[in-house]
Amino acid sequence: MKKDEVVDASRRNFLKTTATGALATTVLGGFPTIVPASVFGKNAPSNRINVAAIGTGRISRGHDIPGVWQYDNALIMAVCDLDSNRAEDAKKLVNNYYSKKNGKEYDGVRVYTDYRELLLNKDVDAVIVSTPDHWHAPIVVDAVRARKDVYMQKPASLTIAEGRMMANAVKQSGQIVQVGSQQRSSEQFRYAAELVRNGRIGQLKTVYVGLPGDPAGDDEPQMPIPKNLDYDMWLGTTPEVYYTEKRVHPQVGYDRPGWLRCEQFGAGMITGWGSHHIDCAHWAMDTEHTGPVQIWGHADFPKKGLWNVHGIFRTEALYDNGVRMIVSNEIPNGIKFEGTNGWIFVSRGDGSVTSSDPVAKQNAAKKLDASDPKLLTSVIGPNEIHLPVSKEHHGNWLESVVSRKEPIAPAEIGHRSCSACLLHHAAMKLDRKLYWDPKKEQFKNDAEANALLSRPQRAPYAIKAVASAKGK
Repeated sequence: MKKDEVVDASRRNFLKTTATGALATTVLGGFPTIVPASVFGKNAPSNRINVAAIGTGRISRGHDIPGVWQYDNALIMAVCDLDSNRAEDAKKLVNNYYSKKNGKEYDGVRVYTDYRELLLNKDVDAVIVSTPDHWHAPIVVDAVRARKDVYMQKPASLTIAEGRMMANAVKQSGQIVQVGSQQRSSEQFRYAAELVRNGRIGQLKTVYVGLPGDPAGDDEPQMPIPKNLDYDMWLGTTPEVYYTEKRVHPQVGYDRPGWLRCEQFGAGMITGWGSHHIDCAHWAMDTEHTGPVQIWGHADFPKKGLWNVHGIFRTEALYDNGVRMIVSNEIPNGIKFEGTNGWIFVSRGDGSVTSSDPVAKQNAAKKLDASDPKLLTSVIGPNEIHLPVSKEHHGNWLESVVSRKEPIAPAEIGHRSCSACLLHHAAMKLDRKLYWDPKKEQFKNDAEANALLSRPQRAPYAIKAVASAKGK
């Protein structure tokens, strides 16, 4: 073992040993903390989890960076963005937070514009990946190979093939990876899943998943590439196309970026919000490590304009256990579980991750509802199925970094949730019934559909393959 590996192993063992018996979540000064500051002292950097943020746009600034900095045993020590203006903004954001928190000037955040240089920094223990969707899997693969733990935004990948490569790399590395499916850390989603798993609505028959929609847009002119943006690297594995601001992100402010509506970089709301709701549906269905066996449906796609992700759609899937899933943007936002003895509906209510989430609050007003109100006061008995409890998603990840135990949303499960979303997307594109083999992760006797499992990856950003490693 190399010298730096010995030091790193000793540090991780110290973190694990020090945290023993101290991992219960408490609340100090209005913020939850995993380990009190008395254990991870502010002046003891060797006891701290050093975290770097990769991608510092809307979701990073409003959700992921604050999600980590609230914990006393973690320090945001570096930020990275291909837009140097955004990287500098993030540096100011984090430095200002620590200055106010500590009551004295702080200027300890390092800035990177290339994540590969950041991963070479031995002082970085873990990274948050909050980039556009097409960069999630490549960065996670590189990060775990660099022996960094990862909190990654969902969806897990751009394609099913990339997702499998990512999950394999994570499993082989032994690193801790948490997928940002934070609804698993919301009490109402866990409780709804427990009620379904314990038969409170009888035999589960149908699951309805309602997602928001995305509007189309106009054609956008070619624009000069801003000097502060490494646009070639921003495109990453995807094809070269001309720069226009609404294809990327706003150059002023942090409103919802245009790339979310471009199929080149993601599949639209089917993976954007579908990764959340289908993940929680799988949790309740006990299908977290598999997927549907049949998928069909249709969608409207814009006939012109820059933004070309799906519009109005309705897709269906059949699972091997006989449960049918219906997914549509014409269903109220949330998940409805329908069984032989009633139904349960769960959603975020009027909550959102960021202020620019395209969700009509009136369409998801209740966090939890049921055909019989008594269902919602049912107590899960000691001998029944109890699902893992997480009070806060970033905190659960940091707990796992210390304990080296699997987090509540690990890479393999995140891959399966994303895969299911991409199967619905494939049905939208082909507009016919598809037959899926969840074990082989291939369509049955369907070359046209199997061609959708991967995309050509542009050099030099292609993911380097890893040897096969079966998921759990």
